[in-house]
Amino acid sequence: MSDTVSGNLAATDQTKDRKLLKLIVASSIGNALEWFDLIAYAFFARTISKLFFPTDDETLSLMLALFAFAMSYLIRPLGAIVIGSYADKVGRKAAMLLTIWLMMAGTFLIAIMPTYDTIGLLAPLGILLARLLQGFSAGGEFGSATAMLVEHYPERKGFISSFMFASQGVSGLLGAGFGLVLTATLTTDQLESWGWRIPFIFGLLIGPIGLYIRRHIEEAGEFKEAEHAKVPLFELFKDNKGAILCNIGAMILSTSVTYSIIFMPTYATKYLGLSSSIGYGGTLISYTVLTLLTPFIGILSDRMGRTRLMTIAGLLFFFTVYPAFLLLSHNATLLMLASVLFWLSILKAMYFGGLPALMSELFPTKVRATGMALSYNVSTTLFGSFTPFLLVWVISATDDLLAPSYYLLFTCVVSLLTLIVIRKRFHIA
Repeated sequence: MSDTVSGNLAATDQTKDRKLLKLIVASSIGNALEWFDLIAYAFFARTISKLFFPTDDETLSLMLALFAFAMSYLIRPLGAIVIGSYADKVGRKAAMLLTIWLMMAGTFLIAIMPTYDTIGLLAPLGILLARLLQGFSAGGEFGSATAMLVEHYPERKGFISSFMFASQGVSGLLGAGFGLVLTATLTTDQLESWGWRIPFIFGLLIGPIGLYIRRHIEEAGEFKEAEHAKVPLFELFKDNKGAILCNIGAMILSTSVTYSIIFMPTYATKYLGLSSSIGYGGTLISYTVLTLLTPFIGILSDRMGRTRLMTIAGLLFFFTVYPAFLLLSHNATLLMLASVLFWLSILKAMYFGGLPALMSELFPTKVRATGMALSYNVSTTLFGSFTPFLLVWVISATDDLLAPSYYLLFTCVVSLLTLIVIRKRFHIA
């Protein structure tokens, strides 16, 4: 009899484990696809600038390509409102299926888009259209998928939701891996002719897998049993304005570090004089740390408290980011670049491992997807999307290689002050 009971318990545990794994993959694969496309664009920005935004000034071409990158984020808050409201009214699953379809459409456009030499002005306009489509879909992805995760496992919010950000590390690994392999094995002509399209074609192949898995997940009981808002956006702004502002503020440091890391291959090659392969190799280290460490930080946040852990990370960041860039600017080697990125990635993982759970705790179920999506994307748009463009402009105007550290110090101070407000107003440890 005891053997039968043990067998049944083991079978039940295996079923729970499979359900957990399926939910994690289903929720994080869309976020991973979004970030893979974003990272691929940013990593190949110099190539894309030559092919789609050609001018007599290389810096101007790069800034135009990065401006198109940034402009796509302006539509993200709209996507957050539309798709987030859809998720709160109809369901997280329906919204997650919609976002992955839209992501695939945008990726397809980039993968097949003819260059400026072939179709003229239609080429940069086509790239911008594809990025706008991706931006709209990405606007609703984070809120819907994170809400799905925390509502299935409310007792393990930190751990389960940390995979939303750990998946960004996986995307970074793949993007940097493609960048490293392609720049090391292809000539410049091959890379500009067809090589840069390979990551986007690969990203396009991921989409159907995510679509299939998402079709076979169920809504969480918490969402099914909750009261549904008639007009989620109205109720969100009626009762949760403070939560929106706090989530935006908490996100600022995480966002600025993310996009600074994405910018590092361009920073390493254009301003430090390092080779493209060294730039991508250093970034590989960063994303390896983020992928492996973030879930453990999520577990720690469940036990230690989210704001307490994030505050420690923020303070360490504040006191070390300037010295890190100072060392890198005076000793631009692969070892130094890898060391700086390794340290920044540890601090970033410490800060953002529990962040999705913290964001979810500030909103009630009936407006959670809309609230998280809107605050996440407003912060990403204002403090992330223009980061590469802003850093190129500031460094070019001042010749100061430490400009990234000044920007990161500013965002660090804003987020630390926000964490103090969250602890006092929402009583979250």
